[in-house]
Amino acid sequence: MQQDIEGILDQVYSWSKSQGLKGHNKHDGLNSPILRATLGWGKWPRMIAIQGVMRFPINLRPWLLTPKVYNPKGLALFTMGLLDRYRLHKDEQYLKEAEEILALLSRINSPGDWSGTCWGYHYPWRDPGFYAPTNTPNAVVSCFVCEAFLDAYRLTGKQRYLDTVASTIEFFLKDLSKLKDEPDELCLGYMPLPMTMRVMDVSILIGTVIAQHAALSKNTQHSQTAERLVRYVVNQQTDYHAWWYTDPASDSHITHDNYHTGFILDALQRYMDATENYQWQMHYEQGLKYYAENLFNSDGSPRWMNDKDYPHDIHGAAQGVLTFSDHIADYPTLADKITRWSTSNMYNAVGRFYYQKTKHFTKRFTLLRWCNGWMFRALSHYQLSLSADRPSVTNSIETETR
Repeated sequence: MQQDIEGILDQVYSWSKSQGLKGHNKHDGLNSPILRATLGWGKWPRMIAIQGVMRFPINLRPWLLTPKVYNPKGLALFTMGLLDRYRLHKDEQYLKEAEEILALLSRINSPGDWSGTCWGYHYPWRDPGFYAPTNTPNAVVSCFVCEAFLDAYRLTGKQRYLDTVASTIEFFLKDLSKLKDEPDELCLGYMPLPMTMRVMDVSILIGTVIAQHAALSKNTQHSQTAERLVRYVVNQQTDYHAWWYTDPASDSHITHDNYHTGFILDALQRYMDATENYQWQMHYEQGLKYYAENLFNSDGSPRWMNDKDYPHDIHGAAQGVLTFSDHIADYPTLADKITRWSTSNMYNAVGRFYYQKTKHFTKRFTLLRWCNGWMFRALSHYQLSLSADRPSVTNSIETETR
């Protein structure tokens, strides 16, 4: 399987580079000049435009003249994949390309009078609870970009990467609304917009970025804040060890879905490793068991939610590979099963992963971040995990300067 993964990774990155690392996105319907002119004027018309394009069985975006754009989260995923490939192969080209993408990310951050460097999506986004114009900064996007800068700092020791994360932490703590603020718990908003919805993964992703920065910089100024953010999410775990998408659960139709569960688990593991505080290890292990048993089928296909099998989404598959790559001893076949299902059912040998497989047909188009970015990140990490001499990357800096 190692050799197969190597060839797939080469093809996926080559095809993605041929697109200029730009692509279409899941919620980018309003980037179409046609839909923006006809449906961009109000909440429900915008919802129709975005949801209609997203749910259609074929990719309408080329016919709607929707441009391909950068997605900062996707660029971060490619960066982390390249860094893992560098760790495995020691080929300087991987590190060079990763640093080129980081330089690009530094140029395309969200414009505006924010307290720190931040990133958002390069398209307008209408959700039932908010409207975000193009480039509105987004906590989740900014967290994933920070993870790429933190990982690059571990490998290079270049202070500017750590400084970028420090700047983004200022954005998190000063510009995002506090939706719950108690002595032992803190919940922050998804975007710097008026909103009340507590999206579960947001706070733990932010807390984990802060904790890693504290460990690497030896600056513990915000360590207590990080712990409060993580504790809020851990405390929302159900008695059967799952997490709802929102708090309260009634705020969203999403129940216990696949990849957000993986987000929470991976963030909790990174937090514990960064702080060397394993008070929530049992919560983590129980959550991991729930994830394995309720959000993947026996053939490795990813369930959409705990109570809904289809569609099998490539993002869910990638998240499963990423999470269970770190637990081969406890779940020895799961990452392999998900990988084999993904490459057998969702891969085009030109270097493209497909979007979704429904009960009756497969959506055979590629959304660059959602499909290739996530699978490149996941398979690079899995390949590294299979290596006998895999290095630890949690808090160590492999080289002080380069």
